[in-house]
Amino acid sequence: MDKTKLNKHFILGSSSSRRLGLLSQIGIKPDLILSPNIDEKILSKELPHSYVERMSIEKNRVFQQKYSQSIILTADTAVSVGRRILPKTMDAYTAEKCLKLISGRRHKVFTSFTLYTPDNSIRTKTTQSVVKFKRLHSDEISYYLASKEWEGKAGGYAIQGIAAVFINFISGSYSNVVGLPLAELYRTLISIGYKFKNDKWD
Repeated sequence: MDKTKLNKHFILGSSSSRRLGLLSQIGIKPDLILSPNIDEKILSKELPHSYVERMSIEKNRVFQQKYSQSIILTADTAVSVGRRILPKTMDAYTAEKCLKLISGRRHKVFTSFTLYTPDNSIRTKTTQSVVKFKRLHSDEISYYLASKEWEGKAGGYAIQGIAAVFINFISGSYSNVVGLPLAELYRTLISIGYKFKNDKWD
């Protein structure tokens, strides 16, 4: 495969504005943004890292046949306490349960991304970060719930928003917690010969 052709069409298979923003940070503007429609049900006894890897791969497969001559990037993020995968919160009740569970303790954030290239190569990387929240008071939880930042977020919070004030420390990649491990993605793109178009890389 002629690696000089890799830049001609880049697809982000995610409707996440956070991932789009992260790509922009490193000079990538997708030519097309698509939202995969798959069953995201967690399998019995499925571990967090296995779940996000499976989701990332399955999301990518949705687009591979139709867009076989493109670079396709998909990803999935999950928050876990022990072996328990916390849900992507769609209502305040579930978000409150998640916040109370991670209050004052460590939890893990896993993000897996899958990169398809026109030579039918598929590369999947999974990254883990550890985050510790301060002990949350009831008024802090109420304040955060009122912000609605938790809507659709894994584990019930968004680190790039108000929840940043609740975090005592992070071990590992910050961008991984946001939704895409940029260092790992950058290295993978370089390995396939991707040429960054942004002036900052010249």
